[in-house]
Amino acid sequence: MTKPTLTLWRPCGPAELDLVRAADWQAWPPRLPDQPIFYPVLNEEYAIKIARDWNAPRDGVGYVTRFELDADFAARYPVRQAGGRTILELWVPAEELDEFNRHIVGPIEVTAEYRAAGHASSPGR
Repeated sequence: MTKPTLTLWRPCGPAELDLVRAADWQAWPPRLPDQPIFYPVLNEEYAIKIARDWNAPRDGVGYVTRFELDADFAARYPVRQAGGRTILELWVPAEELDEFNRHIVGPIEVTAEYRAAGHASSPGR
C-alpha cells in the first residue's frame, strides 16, 4: 500500500532551480546563512503569486514547482498562515532540510514559468 503524501509547491528563481536540477530533481538545496527557514507552500495559487509577482521581477524569471512529501512526516511541521486564509506555508528549519528531502516522494516538477517583461524564454527549463 502506498503511503499518503501531501502536495506542496515552491516558488523559486533560476539559481535555486539550477540547484534542484543538479540534485536530479530529488532535493532542495541547503539554505543560505540568512535563510533559517525553508517555506514550501500549500496551494498553487499562492506559489504562482510569489513566482510571478516577486521572483520574476527580481530574477527575470520565476518558477512554480510541485512535489509530494510523505504526509506522516509533513505532520511534524505546523501549517502557518502567512497572511490571508489561503496563504499557507510549512516552516521547515534549515537544519532539518536534509531529513525533509529524504521524505520527498518522486521528483520535484516545474509546473509554471513567469518571465519579467523583456526576458526571453530559455529552452529546456
